[in-house]
This record gives sequence, structure tokens and C-alpha cells, in this order.
Amino acid sequence: MKLCGGFYMKIGIPGGLLYFKYEPFIRTFFNELGVSTEYSTVSNKEILDLGTHNCVDEACLPMKLYHGHAAKLQKNCDCIAVPRIMNCEFGESICPKFQGLPELVASGTGKTNQIFTEPLYMNDPKKLKSALKKGCRQIGVSDTRMERAFFSASENQRNSSFGIWENGYQKRVFLAGHPYNIYDSFANLNLINKLHQLDIGVITEEWISQYEKSEALSGLIKKPYWLFFVHNFAPAMILMERKEIDGIIYVSSFCCGTDSIIIEMIKNKIGNFPLLVLKLDEQTGEAGYHTRLEAFWEVMK
Repeated sequence: MKLCGGFYMKIGIPGGLLYFKYEPFIRTFFNELGVSTEYSTVSNKEILDLGTHNCVDEACLPMKLYHGHAAKLQKNCDCIAVPRIMNCEFGESICPKFQGLPELVASGTGKTNQIFTEPLYMNDPKKLKSALKKGCRQIGVSDTRMERAFFSASENQRNSSFGIWENGYQKRVFLAGHPYNIYDSFANLNLINKLHQLDIGVITEEWISQYEKSEALSGLIKKPYWLFFVHNFAPAMILMERKEIDGIIYVSSFCCGTDSIIIEMIKNKIGNFPLLVLKLDEQTGEAGYHTRLEAFWEVMK
């Protein structure tokens, strides 16, 4: 694959934010396109430092990490795939920063080589395919090849297994939060491993079907606006009522507005049921973090 300048192009794929949710689609799509790609490494201190330098101070930790991934890829890649995700598969809204992500990354890195920046509506396959087709034309990929890649990627995403449901532990919690806080072990200080050391197992929201979530939310005054409200509030209620869990741990980014609403709604519904809220930012320390987990273990006992 070539750029108009005549040299071979390498596309950088940042491994942050909703990459954790759509990794099967992303990897299959770019593999089938046959383009040269470079995926960022797992998050680490170097990437966080880069992101902190290239991002506004008030941004949340996941956004800073994403900027770090993008900045690091700039060293070896000709362009960076930065998606403008407008909503996810069920149509609910997500953080507005996702909708302006290409501009945020361009402002932070000082480079305007972002591609695949058309609005992506993940709940509408026709709109999604049309937007990705524009991105493919931008890098010289034929519509025919793009169609094949889109079909394969959609199938792989649909057939992939997600989520955690663990048995065999003395206690078990619903691990709530955004996927990039739950599955990025650097951001959450290897939380799941720490829970295992305390003999605590984990369940995540992916094991609760969309139908079950909708039923659990039907008693609310109005339909929830935010996707992550659906994916965290509803499973918390369901798993608590079924007595599948002994507590809830909500992993939240410091200064996340949507999380502040979701957490208060959960608190109002669960009464005295054990709940631990862990706030993440670049200053989060190991010692205090582990102490809070140990204290929560005592509460569940």
C-alpha cells in the first residue's frame, strides 16, 4: 500500500480506550486490508509520561494513556488510525471526548496525520461500513477489498468471547467500570491479580445479556442516556439480586462525569451492600490501593 508520495505507508493503531472492546474487529479489519500496521505496546510508564506531556492536564487517565500510545506510534508510523466513535452497538451515547478524539490527538501531538476519522456509528452497520470505506479510499484500498475486510472483521467481533466470570474463589465481586479501566492492567495497577491474591473472583458486565439489562432498567423513570450506565448499573442490580456476588468494585477515572452519576445511582439502590469505588489517575499509588482492597475484603466477610 502506498501514499500519494510514492513511499510505503505504515499505519499506527493505538491500544487504548475502546480498542479493548473492539480489538477483534480492528485486528481482523487491518489484516484483511493487507496494509502495514504497528500496534502499540501495552500501557506502561513511558506511554503515560508521553500522554501526560501531550494532553491537557484536566483529561482523565485513559485519555492521557491514549495520547501516549498515539505519540509513541508517531515515531515509526506515517499515519495514525484515530476513530471518531459516536456510539456503541446499542445506540446509547458515550463520552463526548470520543467524538472529538482525532482533534484532541492532533492538538496534543502537533501532527495532523490521523486517518479513519469519519464518524463511526457502531450500532448501524451500513453507516459504519460507509465511514470505513472513506478511510480506506484515503489510503488507496479498493472498495472490494474493504468489503471483504469489513465482513470478516464483523464476523470475528460477533463470534469473539468477552468478559470474565470466575468461580472457585472465597468471595466474588462485580467489577464495574469502563472496559479500558478494567482490562488495562497498568491503569488499574493490576487490580484483578490483586483480587485473586485476596481470594476474590470477578464477574464483568459482558456476561449479562442486553435483554436482561433492558429488563432491569425498565423500572427507571426514563431510558438511560449513557452506554456505560446500562453496562454498569443494570448488571450490578441483577447480580446482587441473584446473590451471585458478595460486593461491587467500581473502577473509575478521576474526574469522569458519567461515572459520578452511575456510582451515585448504584449507591442509592444497593443500601448496605458492600461497594468500593477506586479512582484512577496518574498519581494513584500501590500502597494505599492495596490497603483499600484488604479493608474491602474485611467488609465482605
